[in-house]
Amino acid sequence: MEEALVLYPSPPIGHLVSMVELGKLILTHRPSLSIHILIAASPYVAGKADKYMATVSANIPSIDFHHLPIVTPVPTNITHHEELTLEVLHLSKPHVHEELLNISKRYKIHGLVMDFFCTSGLSVATELDIPSYFFLTSGACFLAFFLHLPTLHQKTSKSFKDMKDHYLDIPGLPPLLATDLPNPFLDRDNQAYQHFLDFATQFPQASGIMINTFELLESRAVKAISDGLCVPNNRTPPISCIGPLIVADDKRGGSGKISPEDVHECLSWLDSQPSQSVVFLCFGSLGLFTKEQLWEIATGLENSGPRFLWVVRNPPSHNLKVAIKEQGDPDLDSLLPEGFLERTKERGYVVKSWAPQVEIVNHSSVGGFVTHCGWNSTLEAVYAGLPMVAWPLYAEQRLNRVALVEEMKLALSMNESADGFERADEVEKKVRGLMESKEGKMIRERALAMKNEAKAALSEGGSSHVALSKLLESWKH
Repeated sequence: MEEALVLYPSPPIGHLVSMVELGKLILTHRPSLSIHILIAASPYVAGKADKYMATVSANIPSIDFHHLPIVTPVPTNITHHEELTLEVLHLSKPHVHEELLNISKRYKIHGLVMDFFCTSGLSVATELDIPSYFFLTSGACFLAFFLHLPTLHQKTSKSFKDMKDHYLDIPGLPPLLATDLPNPFLDRDNQAYQHFLDFATQFPQASGIMINTFELLESRAVKAISDGLCVPNNRTPPISCIGPLIVADDKRGGSGKISPEDVHECLSWLDSQPSQSVVFLCFGSLGLFTKEQLWEIATGLENSGPRFLWVVRNPPSHNLKVAIKEQGDPDLDSLLPEGFLERTKERGYVVKSWAPQVEIVNHSSVGGFVTHCGWNSTLEAVYAGLPMVAWPLYAEQRLNRVALVEEMKLALSMNESADGFERADEVEKKVRGLMESKEGKMIRERALAMKNEAKAALSEGGSSHVALSKLLESWKH
């Protein structure tokens, strides 16, 4: 009977891409394996997932996508993306059971590897006697917090949102403001909080946890987890740091072939810029700003001096039904200050909606990255040796900022105002600081050193290469 591994990502495109990269990496170690990826019906469009999967399937026959049936009813009274995703995944549980049964008739399944949003699949794997693993698309710092959540929950009766100016003591992390936790964790009466608390208590049941990081990047958090400090009253599953997994080509599914018509115009523009002279601003597929905030960013960039490449998306919609649909390109003339594009055309380039981020951060003309601190983007910057300005917006990004600024010292931090609105002078100050100041230079030197460590971790004999090899070897016994 052939051997197989089943992967189960949550619907957002970033999670799917990371899981595909995991599958591709595993195939380089064990090409005889068959990789099966379960696709839950997406409640929203956060990227061109269908096109991406078609390209992956065409280029990598060993990866097979299994589309789970659409679940009904999808609740309409939910107002947050996380709650909607969790509900869809919960309702998909019977379909996961059925699909695993079908796959097991033809293959020996070595494990079900789940995104942490998909923890509802853990009991299914247990029922079918299939080893269960988590693949964390966030870093070890987030995992340290997540594993420690049940302990934090027992220590207080307050919601974290009501613990303003209170710092949490989490093993392996710098002191963390309670209000810097991800939104779904802030209110203990929130349904999403209850889901995640339940997930955190189930994590110790897993056969193992794979993390998209490398040991040297988050050494203190990795040690705290491995030593069992984050789960004082239960077992800690073995962890394997196997990253950084970097998407080789974030539009074409990883074929590795770029035809001339595929080269984005902004890359041609970068070709004409001096080395390390451009600051790149990009905030992820869900990183949306109001028109007023876009004006402040534009003004700050115009006043700062350095060359820039900026990806601008449409402002957010407060209607979830609209927000979860893919929107068209923004009208730059109506969103940005009058005359901005003309005044900055000699040193700036504004891209609508999407840009080839991996190619950009690795371009020799790019010398800095203003980022929302999404973990994929963070790893891409680390692997490219880019210093960062940390501007977190959602999910675990504030926690990532603390790690980047306080622990890794690879970023400057935007000083958030109380209302979350950043003024032009703060944008100007941080862009200048990153590209021109002594502190920016020190961060740049650390970033270049960490780039070398990232490459070493993935090379034969490196920490991440060895960790994955050991995990795969254990499946033979």
